[in-house]
Amino acid sequence: MLRHEFQPGRLVAGAFFTLGGVLYAGDAGGLWETPWFAIIPLVVIGLSLAGATGATTRSLRRRRGPRPAAPPGDTGPETPG
Repeated sequence: MLRHEFQPGRLVAGAFFTLGGVLYAGDAGGLWETPWFAIIPLVVIGLSLAGATGATTRSLRRRRGPRPAAPPGDTGPETPG
């Protein structure tokens, strides 16, 4: 399995887009009424928080320095079996 770095900005953006989807799914299911324009402030706030989170994460990672590279041929932890 390939490893990747954790990106909390994308997590925040995904959470807000998921919340928007849940709001409209509840409206479509008849559980509550959601105005058509409700997604605009939700997306703007979510993207703003995601950008701030991403910028903070990037500045913290730059301050710490580069991570050591994996040795050539290293595929990660061995799986039993």
